[in-house]
Amino acid sequence: MKKILLLTVIFFMAVYFVLTKFFPDVEINKYDSLATVQEKKAIENGWVPKNLPATAYDIVETHDIDTNVVLGKFSYKEEDEKRFLANLEAEGEVFKSEGFLFRVDKEANLVNFKSK
Repeated sequence: MKKILLLTVIFFMAVYFVLTKFFPDVEINKYDSLATVQEKKAIENGWVPKNLPATAYDIVETHDIDTNVVLGKFSYKEEDEKRFLANLEAEGEVFKSEGFLFRVDKEANLVNFKSK
């Protein structure tokens, strides 16, 4: 009886290890606009930065529930570029604001972001 119990515990520990190690809790979400981000409460959950430009579109974020790492990108219309950049703190080619790092491609109007 003790052997069966021990083997059962070892089996479930091995299954747990395999599931957590090789199948992380990663979720990918896509939003067409800032309104959709707000509707889905992605900003409140910390998956998307608060200071997205009003014209942000094609917003994609990937968050790992196990590590709390967030990666994402979005496009914006050029009319919002100055206002958006004014809310960021420059550190060389990287910008930062409220727990996120941003890499801005001004030619493509594309921003990649990552949680700190």
